[in-house]
Parts: sequence; structure tokens; C-alpha cells
Amino acid sequence: MFRKILVANRGEIAVRILRACRELGIETVAVHSDVDADAFHVKLADESVCIGPAAVRESYLNIPAILSAAKITGADAVHPGYGFLAENDRFAELTGHSGIRFIGPAASAIRTMGNKKEARRHVAAAGVPVVPGMDISSETDPREVIEKVGLPLMIKAAAGGGGKGMRLVREAEDLPRALSRATSEAMASFGSGEVYAERYLEGVHHVEIQVAGDRYGNVIHLGERDCSSQRRHQKLLEEAPSPVVTPELRRAMGQAAVRAARSVDYDTVGTVEFLLLPPDEFYFLEMNTRIQVEHSVTEELTGVDLVKLQITLAAGNRLEIPSFDEIPSRHVLECRINAEDYTKGFLPRGGTIRTFHLPGGPGIRIDTHIYAGYRIPVNYDSLLMKIIAVGHDRNEAIVRMRRALEELVVEGVPTTAPFHLRFLEDETFRQGKVDTGYVERWLGSIQ
Repeated sequence: MFRKILVANRGEIAVRILRACRELGIETVAVHSDVDADAFHVKLADESVCIGPAAVRESYLNIPAILSAAKITGADAVHPGYGFLAENDRFAELTGHSGIRFIGPAASAIRTMGNKKEARRHVAAAGVPVVPGMDISSETDPREVIEKVGLPLMIKAAAGGGGKGMRLVREAEDLPRALSRATSEAMASFGSGEVYAERYLEGVHHVEIQVAGDRYGNVIHLGERDCSSQRRHQKLLEEAPSPVVTPELRRAMGQAAVRAARSVDYDTVGTVEFLLLPPDEFYFLEMNTRIQVEHSVTEELTGVDLVKLQITLAAGNRLEIPSFDEIPSRHVLECRINAEDYTKGFLPRGGTIRTFHLPGGPGIRIDTHIYAGYRIPVNYDSLLMKIIAVGHDRNEAIVRMRRALEELVVEGVPTTAPFHLRFLEDETFRQGKVDTGYVERWLGSIQ
């Protein structure tokens, strides 16, 4: 087992990793920017190192500074969390070259799955269904694209994520302009203007399968999460099991996810995401070669501590749990509470937390990094916390989530808690029929 782990992240995921390390008896190092000196993850770690100013390129994306911090503190492993450098193949390679274990997959797996065009080709060769699509550029004949892909279609950045470098095209004449804009945005966001076109499926659910592998060739899945409640490709609420996934479909999607992971010799925790066209037509979307924000949902559903599992797999342990084709009889919801005003287009806001009270009671878990008096910097992601509610069934999970949201007190910044309270009352959500475009339509109808 590792003696000391450096956590190359901030916020709630840094706190989550530090707590897992403490339970495993592992010493910890936190890194932070100068504006994060008073952050909770810094207070929680055994040691801390300032790695630069607020700008992420000079701090949390500063590979030399992070590896130097690992070296001077004697860390023998680095956990990247999610975001920042978690899916940076160069960081994974350089960490290994420095004699430090990267708690994540091999750089080759990150590289293959990090390029969406390459990932599509790779998983298709492994027998995983993919949405019809093709590579395109400014020189591609639009008529060829329409003929091969069809309309509507989505242009996507090959190196993309988070909704960047994406444009929906419904009319043929809009294709050239959409391609130009997607290419420019992809270059600005990811340093690569490489894009591809993919058939745009409407009325679909976003269902992801949690997978895990070890270095001995064992790969399993731990069931699904439904992430269809999203706005502008950003997830707002997740749940498990999915209201639209049957046991037979779970096995089929789980097997496809395992094939995708095994095709890159995957040896850690990750997620294979699918678009599901009910009742049982599903297509590969992407693979996230890291822990997910919503990993807490699967933890509460299965009882498996995914962060500890990541660490022990990186230390060379074998997987000792089977695939979860049969899901325990319970339901889990997670609401992401951001420092945003949903009545103003989910506008992010910084500020100081004046008053802070967390909900509790049966079936409620909170993952957060904030505290009373903490000043939220405007430089980073606006996520304040995740509220996770567990019930014997979906209705009880919804009731408990409503109670938790009503108990929550955060004064000093606006939060998305009022949005969630209102959305939980929606009849379509109550019936489990939310598709990936529903939240946008719903917001339009209530404003």
C-alpha cells in the first residue's frame, strides 16, 4: 500500500480522496493555489504545498509544480480526482517517469478514450454499438455528411467534453457555419480543432455504466446511473438505478461497457457512457477514464467505496467483487448544488458563506468542501456540494431529497437548491421519463 498520496485537485473531490486516504492509514499532501490557502482540503491534509496563483494554468494545471510538490514531500502516488489533469495522458506519463504512481489508468488508455473519434473506432472494433457518424473538416462536402449521417446531426470536438465544441445542425444550409463555430470553439477550449459529425438522437436517456478493472485482466461493472437531467450537456441530477433500464438491458449495457474497458486493458475505476433510445437501443457516447462527480450514487447503491477501490487497485490489489447484474433493492438520487442563480440562466456567483447548515437524518449523505466563513473563489467550478438521498424505492428517495433541500441553509451566495426543489415536483420527472432535452424544455415552460 502507498505511504503518502498527493491529491492533485481541490474542492469536494479533494476532500473525498483525503478522507479515503485517512481511512486507509495513508498520509496525505494537498496542493493549492494562493486563493485556496484557506480551503477545507488544505486544512484536512497532513501537509500542503502552494503550487501557484489562482489561474488554473499556473496552479492546478501546472504539471511541473505538482510533480515537484510530490517529490519534495515524498509522495509515492498522485490522485488526480476529476477535472483538471485527471484525463491528461502527458501528466500520467510524466508522473510514472518521476517514479510516482498515477492513481488512474495507463496513459495509452487515457489517450485512446480521450479522443472521441478514436474512442468510437476502438469500441466499435470491440463490438460496442456506436451512433452513426463520420470525420469531417472544413473541406468535407456537406452533401456527403448529410447523406452518410443524416439530419439532425451533432458536430462534436474530438478532444472535447463539457458541451464545448458542439453544435446541433437541423438544416443542411446551417452545416458550414456550425462546423466553423464548433472548430473554433474546439481549438480555443482544447487546443485542437479536430471534429466529427454524429447522428443526433432525440428523446434519448443518458445512461452510464460504472466499471472497474485490475492489472490482472479482470473487469467488472457496478450497474448504471441515469444522468438525463442535464442542461447544456451539464449534469444537474443523477440517479440509480435508471427508471428506464430493465435487468436484461442492464446486463447487455454492462457487458458492452466491460468490452469497451477491456479493449484498452483498463485497470482502475471509470465510466462508460451510453445514449439509450427506449426501450432497448443503446449507443456508446464516451468513456471517462477517471472518477466521476456522481460516483457517490453508485457507492450508496452498491456499498462499494469507489475511491478506496481506485487506490487499492493502483497499489496492485485484485478485484474481489463480481459485476452487479442484480442491483440492491434501493434507489439513490444526487443533486448537484452549485453557487449559481438558476433564475438568471444559472449564472455562477462567488462570495462568502455567512451562514451554513447541512441537512441530515435517515438516508442523507453530503459531500462538500465549504464551511461558514469560507470565501468561494470565482476562478473555479461552482459546485458547492452534492446531496445524496437513499430510499427503499424511488419515491422515498425523492421525499428524502425534498426534505434535505428544505433543511439546507446557505447564506452568502445563491444556490441551485430552489431549482431542484421545483424540478422534483415535475410530473415527468416523477414518472421517470426525463430525456436529455427535457430540462431545457421545462425551464422554457416555467419562465
